[in-house]
Amino acid sequence: MPVKKMQKRLFGTNGVRGVVGKDLTPDLVMVIGQSLGSMRKGRIAVGRDTRTSGEMFIRALKAGLLSVGCDVVDCGILPTPALQYIVKEGFAAGAIITASHNPPEYNGVKIIEPDGTEMGDEETVKLEDKIFSRAFSVEPWDRTGKETQGPELLTNYITAITGSFSGKPGEGMTVVVDPGSGPASLTTPRILTDLGCRVLTINAIMDGTFPGRLPEPSLEGLMNCAALVTGSGAAFGVAHDGDADRAVFIDEKGRFVEENLQFALIASHICRRKQGIVVTPVSTGQVAEDVVTRARSSIEYTPVGSIYVARTMRSLLDQGKPVIFGGEGNGGLIFPEHQFCRDGGMTAAMMVSLLASTGKKLSELVDELPPRTIIKEKIVTQKGAEIIGRLKNAYSSEKIDETDGVKIFRNGSWALIRASGTEPIIRVIIDSPLPEDGQAFHTEIMNCIRKAVDSGGLEASLHL
Repeated sequence: MPVKKMQKRLFGTNGVRGVVGKDLTPDLVMVIGQSLGSMRKGRIAVGRDTRTSGEMFIRALKAGLLSVGCDVVDCGILPTPALQYIVKEGFAAGAIITASHNPPEYNGVKIIEPDGTEMGDEETVKLEDKIFSRAFSVEPWDRTGKETQGPELLTNYITAITGSFSGKPGEGMTVVVDPGSGPASLTTPRILTDLGCRVLTINAIMDGTFPGRLPEPSLEGLMNCAALVTGSGAAFGVAHDGDADRAVFIDEKGRFVEENLQFALIASHICRRKQGIVVTPVSTGQVAEDVVTRARSSIEYTPVGSIYVARTMRSLLDQGKPVIFGGEGNGGLIFPEHQFCRDGGMTAAMMVSLLASTGKKLSELVDELPPRTIIKEKIVTQKGAEIIGRLKNAYSSEKIDETDGVKIFRNGSWALIRASGTEPIIRVIIDSPLPEDGQAFHTEIMNCIRKAVDSGGLEASLHL
């Protein structure tokens, strides 16, 4: 059985996030540190992304941890998966100051368990109880923790990735890397260079104002990256989000590779080498299931969120089942032989290996995938649960899945409507084999949502 979601009061799908000075304050971050330190006594690894508010919040986090007697190792600016790798090498826990793909005015905190995974819901609820009740004790002057610096630990993460591949699969390959002014500026160019690639960079100077593009690697934001790919004759371009736990790609023609196609492409590559179980959320495109089952492997679905994927992967492995790959259809891929978290650096390296092993261009591999149409929509609302509840009633006579929100199946198509775990919005995804079927299903679903909003007096902003 997949891991189930629990209701949380402060933490979302991936940690705490909010607008700096409004939703997220130094006082809150310090209390998070004190609460975490009281639950995970010992040596704690911390780090941050490049956001301008990061220095303020990392100091508050460390103050909280030190005040309850934990020793702190500050690893500096680094990708989230790098800190996760460091934590699993011998720390009681970890915490990173990051808001991932959110705009510059946001920041947040992600909590990492000793095994390198993000803290699961059950333990997060316990952590929240401590935060709200302040059920912890500040140590006296002679028992406070000690701080040390550990920026050199980042090298362990880089060598772990490059050591996963034999030889230099990137020899003769030019790759464009766009870290988006984030911490991957320190890692992905080094990783790909060590694999033998000639690396060109754009937006690779760390800057928390994100002058080149926003932290979310969107189609529009990657136009300059695409131009550099085609202009340089690169094999592909790779771009990261704000904390580099995700990676997205531009093919050699300058085309954005939709993330579900990316997931399917790498899943197919892994399934050709060995059969087993691929774990992914209900939001991942149908193309993934199509290629995995074609390769005589199977799919296990979870709620949306990398933590649910990672913990389901570990649970299945504990049961003796052959889990070979996991992740989400948003560029966040998990390679269990490396670690149980989304890792943009490993994803970039895997693409180098994939292209080297097939001898084909990225565009050719993408065009060989089964064609599907995906339509994505979002609705700004504070009433997501009520709207989704009305949809469940409206489609109760059809085949639905309630793993996360409501997923409606119809004639080879499906529609997923779920509340975001990081923003006050509802996300709508339509996946269909034909464009016209997808558009018709999309129109129907949006009309149904509009009726639910109008009839129930629910406030929402429909982006039609």
